Amino acid sequence: MLTFFMFWIKGKKNYLQDNFTKCRMKYLVTGGCGFIGSNFIHRCFEQRRNVEIINLDAMLTGSNPMNLHNLNNTHYRFVKGNICDRKLVEKLVSQVDCVINFAAESHVDRSISDPNPFIQSNILGVYSILESIRRHKVKFLQISTDEVYGEILKGSYFEHDTLHPSNPYSATKASAEMLVQSYAKTYDLDVKITRCCNNFGPRQFPEKLIPKAIICALKKEPIPIHGNGSAKRQWIHVFDHCDAILQILSHWGKSLIYNIPGNYETTNMKLVKNILGFFDKYPNSIVYVKDRPGQDRRYNIKSKILSSEIGFKPKIKFENALETTICWYLENKKLWEHLSFKTIKNPTPWL
Repeated sequence: MLTFFMFWIKGKKNYLQDNFTKCRMKYLVTGGCGFIGSNFIHRCFEQRRNVEIINLDAMLTGSNPMNLHNLNNTHYRFVKGNICDRKLVEKLVSQVDCVINFAAESHVDRSISDPNPFIQSNILGVYSILESIRRHKVKFLQISTDEVYGEILKGSYFEHDTLHPSNPYSATKASAEMLVQSYAKTYDLDVKITRCCNNFGPRQFPEKLIPKAIICALKKEPIPIHGNGSAKRQWIHVFDHCDAILQILSHWGKSLIYNIPGNYETTNMKLVKNILGFFDKYPNSIVYVKDRPGQDRRYNIKSKILSSEIGFKPKIKFENALETTICWYLENKKLWEHLSFKTIKNPTPWL
């Protein structure tokens, strides 16, 4: 009788384990070695037990293998490859339940200098993923940007406002969105699009304003500011952004598009001054450079859908998080010191 009971318990345990494995969500995260993608992977494993993640990354500009160097999880697998590789993408999509596309060329300055890599990754790469999605009918989440709306001097953009991208980067992201929406309608695909404001936090590539300013201050070099520094941006901590994505994935609501607004707006000049305040280096550490061609003077988005349908609002306060971000760069130099800062620092690559 005892032997029978032990066999029953063992069989029950195996049954539960097998069914738990079947219920495990399998994600293909593209661009997972980049800033937002790597934070999402860390955040996902911290908050979700029943997930498996395949990370597909071509390790191009913006990707940093050190972003995931300490990730030790048996349910994580890295694949080096490009989203434009149709055969590879097809193979990986067939193994998952949902694709989350972070992969993108994302720096406006470089898009002005050479738009071609942006067209390749941001448009043709998304096309490659969509072709596999329509064959395997898995869910798809396209990570986009508030920059597709273009500038707005007063008020805010909402999800159904018209897009007016102002530079090659934002134009390629808007193009990708159009492809996603057309595939959803034509092939009856289950897709979502998120448009988030400017992100900051740990693991951000140093070509972007906040980490560039921090590293310049550390190296006692002047921080370049475009124009007179009056351009305004809305900010959200990357952890809040990742949490919003996780909630969208969990709820998978009725809406197609979700704006993810931040809870802080400021000018580039004020932001840099705040950073310099932590280093007691102001104001001689700022150098003014030629303004970006077609510079958007202000971005701002809001969303009634995200809070009402998904129940999400950003929680992390900017001022406190800026200080912790600065501390992260001070305490984790080995994660960014190997990068070529001389090239990254160039504020006007289009000249």
